[in-house]
Amino acid sequence: MKALITGGAGFIGSHIADSLVKNGDAVVVVDNLQTGKLANLPSRVTFYREDITQPLLRGIFCREQPEVVFHQAAQVSVPKSVADPKLDVRINVLGAINVLEAAKASGVRKVIFASSAAVYGEPQYLPIDEAHPIAPQTPYGLAKHTVERYLALYRELYGLRYTVLRYANVYGPRQDGGGEGGVVAIFAQRLSAGLVPTVFGSGEQTRDFVFVGDVAAANLAAIAQADGQVLNISTQKAISVNALYVKMAALWGVTLPAGKGPAREGDIQHSILNNAKACRKLSWAPRWSLDSGLEMLRQELR
Repeated sequence: MKALITGGAGFIGSHIADSLVKNGDAVVVVDNLQTGKLANLPSRVTFYREDITQPLLRGIFCREQPEVVFHQAAQVSVPKSVADPKLDVRINVLGAINVLEAAKASGVRKVIFASSAAVYGEPQYLPIDEAHPIAPQTPYGLAKHTVERYLALYRELYGLRYTVLRYANVYGPRQDGGGEGGVVAIFAQRLSAGLVPTVFGSGEQTRDFVFVGDVAAANLAAIAQADGQVLNISTQKAISVNALYVKMAALWGVTLPAGKGPAREGDIQHSILNNAKACRKLSWAPRWSLDSGLEMLRQELR
């Protein structure tokens, strides 16, 4: 099989690339390297330095003829989407439509799309399942849901198959400390540098942290399963930011308390995703505990 990964030199995309290469699949990566790094990529990939918003993308798709596309490229900062909605739309909506048009033109069999828990907005109940009302509170969340609707429309109009994976807060090696779910990477980088991290707001906001290896496994499972489905990818376990800091500080051998900062605009107080549908539709389950995932991250940063 030949797969193309947009944003494949980035955090999640490069782990998907690793898994595909290990399976013996041919892998094409498209990345503009604004946040991705060539060092993240395995050696046996075909790489194009290109932006998903550009017309040249179609030529790459037609030249390479991928069977499956993993659309991971995105503007991933929630605060940046609030500060600059036009930038967010250009990358996360218009860029995604450019990917879908290229997929349609080149005969791609299926698109697997990286969506987000941000589509739900403030939870009406926990854990959030896929039937929860959609009420994004940021341009980032709205853009992700807009692309989900475009995928459904492209399936109806053009027969393009898809699976949507709504990620909880993904963490693990290669995360740069920015963007959604970046709190683990920020804490890890500062603790490794001997610096004290800042906790924004009360610190009692809770999140569902899922290890990047489990996210990559869900993406690969979606190649042959869950057509037309929208699935939460999570651990279905929540931890507060304060408790996360205590856990990480102990792991890094730091005894100082975290610094305090004001609450961030667009932050949701509690988020935990129900993953039962993904477990059922993908024959998948998260294998990494938070403790084991944090230990792997600590080892990487030593």
